Amino acid sequence: MFGTARSALLHSRLRIYSAVLPIAASQRPRNVSTASFDPTIRQFLVKLAEHQPCFSMSSSNVSILHEPRLFYQTLLSMIRKARHRLFISSLYIGSEDVELIDAIHTSLRDNPDLHVYLHLDLNRSTRPGPDSPARILLPLLRDHPDRVHVSLFRSPKLKGMMAQLVPPRFNEGWGTWHPKIYGADDSLVISGANLNTSYFTNRQDRYLQFVAQPHLADYCFAFLQAASTFSYLLLPSSNPSEEYVLHWPDAATHPHRIETKAQQALATFQQAQRLASSAPLVMNKDTDPLQGAANEHDVLIFPVIQAGQFNIREEERCLDLLFRELSARRWPGLPSSAGYVGPLVDLTSGYFALYEPYQRAVINSQIAVRILAAGPKANGFYGSKGISGRIPEAYTLLERRFMAAVRAAGKEWSHGSSEVSPGVRLDEWTRDGWTYHAKGIWVRPTPSSAPALTLFGSTNLNSRSANLDTELSFVLATTSLTLRQRLAEEVDGLRTHARTWRGEGNSEERQVRLGTRALVGVVGGML
Repeated sequence: MFGTARSALLHSRLRIYSAVLPIAASQRPRNVSTASFDPTIRQFLVKLAEHQPCFSMSSSNVSILHEPRLFYQTLLSMIRKARHRLFISSLYIGSEDVELIDAIHTSLRDNPDLHVYLHLDLNRSTRPGPDSPARILLPLLRDHPDRVHVSLFRSPKLKGMMAQLVPPRFNEGWGTWHPKIYGADDSLVISGANLNTSYFTNRQDRYLQFVAQPHLADYCFAFLQAASTFSYLLLPSSNPSEEYVLHWPDAATHPHRIETKAQQALATFQQAQRLASSAPLVMNKDTDPLQGAANEHDVLIFPVIQAGQFNIREEERCLDLLFRELSARRWPGLPSSAGYVGPLVDLTSGYFALYEPYQRAVINSQIAVRILAAGPKANGFYGSKGISGRIPEAYTLLERRFMAAVRAAGKEWSHGSSEVSPGVRLDEWTRDGWTYHAKGIWVRPTPSSAPALTLFGSTNLNSRSANLDTELSFVLATTSLTLRQRLAEEVDGLRTHARTWRGEGNSEERQVRLGTRALVGVVGGML
């Protein structure tokens, strides 16, 4: 039975993906005007659309969730309401998430047309032990062999003798599958959160929900289908001595040598999606389809793929363009008493080790940038045993180096001042009993205005995200005052737990041991 199911799965996967590109290419491009967008980001959007797919929608279909429990409740509701397709991408599924797996079982039982697609990281999902995600998913695969499809991505960075020597707990250091997409039929939640109990209770992240958006949902589904062509299939084993099989579907490509195949698949996919999603944005003030009763679309979404090991570096191009365009504008001169009136950029990462090109972009810009990093106790590795326990120290060291570069350039905000000025301010997030995993960027045209643009998704904005992990993030721009206010509430809500950076203190949690310095020297690019 499973041999037949395996063959059917392979043919189904190829059939779905091969159908994506001609359908996308046949869609008629449409002009989208940027005239109603804030001038601060208008030119950036036009240039970004030259390279990225672009989707428009109404802000009434966009929600921002603020708490992990709401994220979990929304996930369960989406699973229970799914009728045709449920597609989930995450680093892993936690062993204790029984309710979530049960909800998938129930939906499959109650909806015979429902197909479930899961895309996870292979190394993280196949760790030894009875609670590995691969073992947890086996009942789903056995009960619904034709309707449950599990793809496991393995980074090709770890190969040869090193692949044999590195312990399972550490092999994900060489790259992971990192996109966080939770889709049901034509609705989505896009987040940075994984499927684990801590992410549903006391691990803070970001969660943006999009309802009744078939084009964006089709894009995300097709992205996962494209990635499945260079991923393993998880299948139940017919051999009593083993529980599951990791089936590699491409006899012509070695699974440790997928760089060219993956690069071609992602580049071809993104190019077809760009051509299909819209024509280049225009700045025609006389024709603005984002205004008027006939078209209530007031949101633009640009998907951005970063997979450095496959030479897909869209995020780097996007952020370089963003900071160049923000810095290139000339802000109207006002009396000195009026203070700074240029853009304010908020940037956050739960693992703040800002990628060096992003550091240069931030430091060399002429705008105000506030950064929110996880405090040591809010780092997910705080208190871990062994080498992992040194990771919060490592981030303290990297933060010190970043602030040294900021000060060398004369770009630090006045110490202890909350007054916005060109340059950089670093704060840290701390909340008793919680850890911090949020990431992204918000752009306010002025310090007193609400954000008009945000970057959200899976990227941690560090060298690991740029060079090792496979990431999918999104730029959202809006003219909706209501949605802009919600974005302000989101970032302001995160900053309610911010305090001035204390990385230079002498407290026990800020000590950086000599061994940690050596560790950063060896594996700093993996942080």
